[in-house]
Amino acid sequence: MPPSPHAPTPLANDTLVIAGKPYRSRLLTGTGKFTGLEQTRLATEAAGAEIVTVAIRRTNIGQDPGQPNLLDVLPPDRYTILPNTAGCYTADDAVRTCRLARELLDGHTLVKLEVLGDQKTLYPDVVQTLAAAELLVKDGFEVMVYTSDDPILAKRLEEIGCVAVMPLAAPIGSGLGVQNKYNLIEIIENARVPIIVDAGVGTASDAAIAMELGCDGVLMNTAIAGARDPVLMAHAMRLAVEAGRAAFKAGRIPRKRFASASSPIDGLIG
Repeated sequence: MPPSPHAPTPLANDTLVIAGKPYRSRLLTGTGKFTGLEQTRLATEAAGAEIVTVAIRRTNIGQDPGQPNLLDVLPPDRYTILPNTAGCYTADDAVRTCRLARELLDGHTLVKLEVLGDQKTLYPDVVQTLAAAELLVKDGFEVMVYTSDDPILAKRLEEIGCVAVMPLAAPIGSGLGVQNKYNLIEIIENARVPIIVDAGVGTASDAAIAMELGCDGVLMNTAIAGARDPVLMAHAMRLAVEAGRAAFKAGRIPRKRFASASSPIDGLIG
C-alpha cells in the first residue's frame, strides 16, 4: 500500500538552522534577472524557497517609493529577506550597503556579504571580504558570506563569527557546476556553521551533487532566472536539493571496480 500523501517524509524534521532560525527549505534563491516581479514571485514559490536574496544596489525595497517594490510580491512576513552586497568591490562599500539595508528593513541584521575582485569572473576579493566580515560582525550583523572554495579562508570566516559560509562551486553565472568537490568536502568536514554552495550551479544535477557532498544548502539565481522556463526550473531545483539531501543522509554505497550481485547467492539450492 502506498504511503498516505499526508504522512511525514523521512526528512520532515531535518531543518536548516541559520542564525538560530530553522528553515524547512535548503534552497535559497535570488531575485534578480527575472523578467518582472510576477515571474520572480512564481519562480520563488515553485522553488519552495524561504530565504531570498536581494541586491540592495539594484532592487527597490523602499528606496524609491514611486517604483514597484519587491516586498509587495515577496513579503517579509512570509520570506526571510537576505540583503546582499552584489556589485561591491571594497569592504567600505559592502559595509555601507548592509547598513542601508538595515535601515530599510527596520533593523534587519541578517545579510549576505560579497565583495568582488574582478568584473569578468566576479571572483571574490578575499582580503576585502575578510575586512568587511570583521566590521559587520562587530557592528551586530549576522553575516552569511560568499567566498572562494579555500578551506583555510572558510574556517577563518567562521572564526570571525559569520553565521554561514558560502563557497562558490564555480564562477557566478557560469553554470559550470561543482568544479572542486574535494575542497568543498574539506570545508564541510571542518565547519561548525552551515555551508551553502553559492554560484556556479547550472542545472538540477549540479544542485544534487552539491547536496550529496554534504552541503547544508544551495543558493542560486542565474540557473533559474536564465532558464528557458524559470518556473519549471525552480521546481526542478527544489526536487534536486531535496533528493541530494536525502541521498547524503541515506549514505551511498561504496564505489567498486567489480560487480556485486543485487540478489544474494549464499544459501541457494545447489
